Amino acid sequence: MELQVHGSGKAISVSDALFARDFNESLVHQAVVAYMAAGRAGTKAQKTRAEVSGGGIKPWRQKGTGRARAGSIRSPIWVGGGRAFAAKPRSYAQKLNKKMYRAAMRSIFSELARQERLVVVDAFELEAPKTKAFLAALDGVSDVRNALIVAAEPAEALWLGARNVPHVDVTDVAGLDPVRLVGHERVIVTVDALKQIEEWLA
Repeated sequence: MELQVHGSGKAISVSDALFARDFNESLVHQAVVAYMAAGRAGTKAQKTRAEVSGGGIKPWRQKGTGRARAGSIRSPIWVGGGRAFAAKPRSYAQKLNKKMYRAAMRSIFSELARQERLVVVDAFELEAPKTKAFLAALDGVSDVRNALIVAAEPAEALWLGARNVPHVDVTDVAGLDPVRLVGHERVIVTVDALKQIEEWLA
C-alpha cells in the first residue's frame, strides 16, 4: 500500500504486512497491559509478626486475669503488630514473546493508518529550541496537539522545543511502545523513521 507524505504531494510505498493488517484487539490489549505491568515498581514491603521488633515475651499469664489470652504484643490484631498478609517486593512483569509483541505493533500501525491518525512527513526539524517554533511546526502538520512525534534521530532542538507542551511526546524508533502509540490522537512519523520501523517489524 501507499502512504501520502504530508505537504509534499508524493506517496511512499510501504509493506501491507505492516500497514494493512486486521486489527487484533485482544493481542493489542495484552501487549498494552504487559507493557504497563512491566513498568510497575513492585517494591511495596510490609512486616509480618515475625519481622516486627518486640513481642518476645508473653504479655500476661494464660489464666486468671479475666482478659483474653495473648502470646505476643506483636500479633496482627494488636496496635503496632505485624501484618497478617504482609505485602512483599514482587515483579508484575508478564510474559509476552517477541513474535506476539511485533504482531501487536503491526496491528497498531495498521489501525493508525486505517483511522488516518498516522501522518508521514519528510522531516520534523526546528531551527531553534523554542516552544513557539515547535507549536507552529506541529500546527502545520496536525490539527490536534495530542501527538507522538517519531524521528530517526531527533535533534536536540526538537526535544527541547517539545518538552513543555502537554500531551506531546518525541521519541526515536527504539523508544516506541504500544501505550504511547495507542494513547496519542496523532502519530507523526518521518520518512527515515518509517523505514526503520519497517526494518524492525519486517
